[in-house]
Amino acid sequence: MDRIILILNCGSSSVKYRLHNWDKEMTLAAGIVERVGIGGSFCAHELPDRDKITVQHDCPDHRAAIKLVMEQLTHPEYGAISDMSQISAVGHRVVHGGEKFAESVVITPAVLDTFRDLSSLAPLHNPPNILGIEAAQGLLPKATHVAVMDTAWHQTMPAHAYLYALPYEWYEKQGVRRYGFHGTSLLYVAKRAALLLGKDPLACNLIICHIGNGVSLNAVKDGLSYDTSMGFTPLEGLVMGTRAGDHDTAIALHMMEVEGHTPEQMNSILNKKSGLLGITGKYVDRREVQAAAESGDGRAKLAQDVECYRIKKYIGAYAAALGRVDALVFTAGVGEMSSVIRAGSMDGLEFMGIRYDRQKNDLAKTRNGECEISAADSQVRLFVIPTDEERVLIEDTVALMENRYDVHTRFTYTFQHKDYRNALRESGLQRDCAKIPGLAGIVVRPN
Repeated sequence: MDRIILILNCGSSSVKYRLHNWDKEMTLAAGIVERVGIGGSFCAHELPDRDKITVQHDCPDHRAAIKLVMEQLTHPEYGAISDMSQISAVGHRVVHGGEKFAESVVITPAVLDTFRDLSSLAPLHNPPNILGIEAAQGLLPKATHVAVMDTAWHQTMPAHAYLYALPYEWYEKQGVRRYGFHGTSLLYVAKRAALLLGKDPLACNLIICHIGNGVSLNAVKDGLSYDTSMGFTPLEGLVMGTRAGDHDTAIALHMMEVEGHTPEQMNSILNKKSGLLGITGKYVDRREVQAAAESGDGRAKLAQDVECYRIKKYIGAYAAALGRVDALVFTAGVGEMSSVIRAGSMDGLEFMGIRYDRQKNDLAKTRNGECEISAADSQVRLFVIPTDEERVLIEDTVALMENRYDVHTRFTYTFQHKDYRNALRESGLQRDCAKIPGLAGIVVRPN
């Protein structure tokens, strides 16, 4: 019987999923449940070579969202399988694994308890991750459940990069240090960038810009995570949709004193009411920020400028940390689709050998193909690589089932081979190229 793998990625208000037939190497279904817990929930469900189906259904929590996913997958008209028992294993994305996990693991009660202990470090993500695991285990008790941690990729950072200049006993007793996040995405993109460069992945120096609602930059030295912008929690670093990123921590203490905010209220302000939302007062989505900026909204333009300036500063800092940069890579929703954010982040970096082609940058708006936007005289290769966290989860899950899994330095993924193809993305790229004249000319393939 074919091994059917379900991948679940439970975000703070969403559940992304993919159903994959490992033996036939084909995606059976994929989709996302959005607006979980905030009203107006819906599921966008997609099957290969069929139009996307949208189902409106209220999901007050992640348990309800997981149940809705299972209903779509087994639906008699547009489902992909006849019964949930056909699912052999479930791979779960978990944001925070602390120092406990440097690699993916099969989920046991002890592993789940560790995730609960770490929830205070990722309050927006670990709790929904845990709810998703518990809901899936309840619906699929016989399946193997695997956890893939975002923090695992960054366990190679040296102490001088992950330690804070705080009382050392805080690290010893409470684990206070830089952890970093988005590791599953960064692993995929780093391996693909090495393939496009035609280099051994453990000989590549990269700066990867993961820009979505959450934003982090990663300095990759000789194929290993060397430094990253997110820290003890996902709050530190770049300007994000609703997170403050880098700021003077005394500001929070001052505002708590003068306005009487509790620690819980301040945590909510910094994580949910700051970032682009804090500056603009109303926008989180970059498309809305850009449209408002273009229509003359000064605060929207300021928010965009602040975001790009911060990204540019980190690129410069990481170039200094690495000493040599083989490629600068943009990924995640905004990094893949916003030519404006990419341009604003690279303008002025010509002295570092980073020169982009404006026309190519404007064309690179696809989540289905890898594009090169380098100018002819750029000393650093510039790529836009759509991330595929779910693919990493699929391969780690299967490898754990087959007892052949290992850390990424001793493990080769199928997407590291030059003949690897994602059928769903290939068909999507054909549609994108038909809509965007010139796009096909900047799509880059491994040699």
